[in-house]
Amino acid sequence: MDVDPALAAAVLEIEGHVSGNGWDQPAQLYALVETARIVAHEPDLARAMGLDDAAEAGSLTPVEQDQLRPDQPLEQVLETIVWPDGVYGCAAVVERLVLPPDADARIPDDAAEAERFAREHPERQEVRIVAGATRAGSTYCALRLRAHDDDQSVVAGVDMVPALLQLLRATLEEDQ
Repeated sequence: MDVDPALAAAVLEIEGHVSGNGWDQPAQLYALVETARIVAHEPDLARAMGLDDAAEAGSLTPVEQDQLRPDQPLEQVLETIVWPDGVYGCAAVVERLVLPPDADARIPDDAAEAERFAREHPERQEVRIVAGATRAGSTYCALRLRAHDDDQSVVAGVDMVPALLQLLRATLEEDQ
């Protein structure tokens, strides 16, 4: 699958922004708006944001949404969202624990027990995921491991977190 350069740039911009806030942050959600739309319809806002005609061509501007409820998992929140037409795409930021593949068979069925199992697993890795999707169907992700917390170690690609990307895509579908 081809990379959408505007989406990739927006996801990486978000990843760089949230990395400056450190770890143990709540999930975050961003609307991705075509920069040209902001310049055309909100010129004062565009100027305040440092956007101009040169910046507008083929780029997306991330717009952070209000803080999500900490007691509700991001995945549940995404199931309730439908973006308006002016939103070209969306992105989510979430921190998760990742276990090695050989741990899968030992994960308890009970959600609370599974969470405890992951938190206590000696080979767990903490990862920050920034995943984005557009109405055109493009996706892009950036992953940063806490154990390798530097810009050069960020891993990025098109379809790295399929379940999260599917939830993001669903928020952009008009027939909900």
